Amino acid sequence: MLAVHETAEEEIVHPYARGKIDGGEGVVEDRLAEENRAKEMLSAMDQAGPDAPDFMENLLMLRGAVEAHARAEERYEFNKLIAHTTEAERRSMAAGVKAAEAMAPTHPHPGTESATKNVLMGTPIAMMDRVRDVVRQAMGKNP
Repeated sequence: MLAVHETAEEEIVHPYARGKIDGGEGVVEDRLAEENRAKEMLSAMDQAGPDAPDFMENLLMLRGAVEAHARAEERYEFNKLIAHTTEAERRSMAAGVKAAEAMAPTHPHPGTESATKNVLMGTPIAMMDRVRDVVRQAMGKNP
């Protein structure tokens, strides 16, 4: 769910923030760096699996990183977006996020933290992820 959510933000929210808020480029770059770190952590955990001896330790580190990222988004990006957008613009972004989430990859893919990369690579990656999830589920493993 985290990978899906971040992909949707990268495709919809961040590009909008770049153009709408003062210093938007820097704000978004900082958020993308945080997202990439979280994706790298999540990807390593995904590959190691929940039975890895350091899974709980890594999960706690990931949790801390995600919570810090969420606080930074609220403070530096979302609050400014609210101040510089209309309700109609926010509704449009929300609809775009929902649509992007429906088509997003289900696993983290560090290095695809831009709208362009997500649009170009997102659909094929999402298809591979979803096939992998079905195969894992059929084999009795967690997706």
